[in-house]
Amino acid sequence: MGFYAGRATFLRFRVNGPAPRLFDDEQIDRLKDHMAGRQRIASADGVETGWTAGDHVLDTDFHLAKNVINDTLTFDLRVDTDKLPGDLLRAYYAVELKALSKNNPSGFASARQKREAKEIARERLEQEAKDGRYKKRKCIPVLWDRLSNEVLFGATSLTQVDRLANLFEQTFGTGLECVTAGRRAYQLAEVNARTRLVDDSAPSAFIPGLTPPDVAWIADESSRDFIGNEFLLWLWYHTDVVSDTIKLADSSEVTLMLARTLNLECPRGVTGHETISHEGPTRLPEARRAIQSGKLPRKVGLTLVRHGEQYELTLHAETLGVGGAKLPPPDEQADARGKLDDRANQLRALIETLDLLYNAFGEKRFSKEWEEELTGMQKWLKREERRAA
Repeated sequence: MGFYAGRATFLRFRVNGPAPRLFDDEQIDRLKDHMAGRQRIASADGVETGWTAGDHVLDTDFHLAKNVINDTLTFDLRVDTDKLPGDLLRAYYAVELKALSKNNPSGFASARQKREAKEIARERLEQEAKDGRYKKRKCIPVLWDRLSNEVLFGATSLTQVDRLANLFEQTFGTGLECVTAGRRAYQLAEVNARTRLVDDSAPSAFIPGLTPPDVAWIADESSRDFIGNEFLLWLWYHTDVVSDTIKLADSSEVTLMLARTLNLECPRGVTGHETISHEGPTRLPEARRAIQSGKLPRKVGLTLVRHGEQYELTLHAETLGVGGAKLPPPDEQADARGKLDDRANQLRALIETLDLLYNAFGEKRFSKEWEEELTGMQKWLKREERRAA
């Protein structure tokens, strides 16, 4: 069910309001009030949204024992879209056009008849769609962690984010803020009194004379989400030159490896993007040539080991979205409920590890040490790669 089975994919959101003292019937009743199919309120584009209880697209059986696990409230966002079949629309159009033009002396349909046939065909199809036969239903898991007061949304694309935020606010009376790379940098900066340094930051000149002053895929000038791209490049540098183990702020250590996938893109929007799939993509010569030409990583596969537990995932640079995370298996001796509790703790441990790793980069990036670190990265990027592919 959602985040409690298989691999985990999610974006993180901060809840703009106090966390509940505990999850109880109040939250369950609010989910029921906005469950899928109940209100039948569609957005301007004809898409309907509502909550489901997590077992399947028609499951609206919400109750505490199922939907509250280890201080998390878990449920699904269901998105209903009417997808009219194009082939049937064309068939109806052909039938109507033939009927309208059958008595034309020329044997051809007029422009007016074509418009009329098109309108009749669409009206017929829309009338049929009212019974739901052409409705496409999609469920996306949602998890609200009371301890961190964050919501995990089971997607890395921003397509459905507005639908989640709007329905969440209607249901619980509080908004959501996506925890992107820039916003997370600000949150950590508040704790460590370096907010001004984040605010004054600009893209680092990894390739002097080539690195642009802004990043093509970030349109908002106030955004600091480019810090996520620099974070992934720094991880690459650190594991290649310094060590594959990084000491974290809580005195623990994380060992990491960049693996499986690497997505790079030109920050000037000129030379396009490159996707590399390999057991060790950063070791390939084409990957090095890409970053030497100024490309920045936008997505990378990671293997992390901390406290003896291993995590495999894909990390998206600007959103810090997690894709396909494989978590450590639960305790085989635990009962079914105990395994669910273990899963919640493993999700929290993964997020904590990523936050501590991002903070370790922030301690370098927003300090006097960054100038020296940046010089080291510039030299690293300039060197010729002599290792065998």
